[in-house]
Amino acid sequence: MFSYSNWSVLTVNFLVVLYLALGGVTLSAVLHLVGARWRYEVRFLASSLFALFPLAFVLLVILLVNGETTFPWLKATGEHAHHHIPAWHNYTFLVTREILGMLAVMAIHWVFIKRQAVSERSEEDAARFHNIACWVPYAYVLYGTMVAWDFEMTMLPSWHSAIYGMQHFVSNFGMFLAFLVIWIYALNSRNKLVRPVETYVYNYFAQMMFAFTLLWIYTFFAQYLTIWYGNLPAETVRVMAMQNGDYTFIWWSMIVLKFVIPFTMLAFPVTRHSVQATTAVATSIIIGTLFERYVWIGGVKDGVGTYPILAAIVVGGVVATIGFFLVRMRLQSTQLVKG
Repeated sequence: MFSYSNWSVLTVNFLVVLYLALGGVTLSAVLHLVGARWRYEVRFLASSLFALFPLAFVLLVILLVNGETTFPWLKATGEHAHHHIPAWHNYTFLVTREILGMLAVMAIHWVFIKRQAVSERSEEDAARFHNIACWVPYAYVLYGTMVAWDFEMTMLPSWHSAIYGMQHFVSNFGMFLAFLVIWIYALNSRNKLVRPVETYVYNYFAQMMFAFTLLWIYTFFAQYLTIWYGNLPAETVRVMAMQNGDYTFIWWSMIVLKFVIPFTMLAFPVTRHSVQATTAVATSIIIGTLFERYVWIGGVKDGVGTYPILAAIVVGGVVATIGFFLVRMRLQSTQLVKG
């Protein structure tokens, strides 16, 4: 029988799939709102990741049905049973807000995709498209904050951080950018796209990854410094257990992969203009984010599980395979890829 830390692997997979689905439309909307001309190179490709939402929904249902296995606060006793936000730690409310929240975001993203497809047909269509694009960033921030609270921050009922929600969705959007870089590189290299993405786009992605690397380390250190300086047991215990306990290697690897490597490489223009270097940095960010998600979820409980590596490989492989076919079908139906 899998331990909690092994089941947390499924939670990590859910969050990865969810933010890949969220990130595609969010990036397209933001690029439209700021008037970025290079959006025409990636907007349909990025928004095609909407196809991952059904998979994310199925994973969400599995996690919600698991109850105590997914959310240890349901069976917390002793000092960990103290709920600093008791109204939030309500299972019925949890299931309701998560289901309705995802359905609402899916609806907004679906409308965005439909209006984006005809946005250049007339001035009225362009105006309607712009209106829905304005709602997408708000949906991302509000929904991302709720997900951060439910699946990471409030896993330990007595622990909280005012900036954690922001750190969570900033980190995952950086991961999405990294994924998009590798995905585009793979499609371009194999000559799969009907209209290949131009090479200059990698520089824009590199700049965005650099910006989100700096934003992530800012939110990370702002939270860490506050907890360290306050030295309150309710706040320091969780962080120190991850930093100095069984998760030490994952914790420090996360810092190296998500900050040290991206910062030292992307700070130089020559690296940002190199497709291979940018792709290498993107790989580092993705691995670092996977470590980050697991350490914050699995680190709630002592020990790293019975078979965490095996569980990560098996569950991750199955989820990745399903996601691959869903996205490929979407790309084929929208005629973005050959064949």
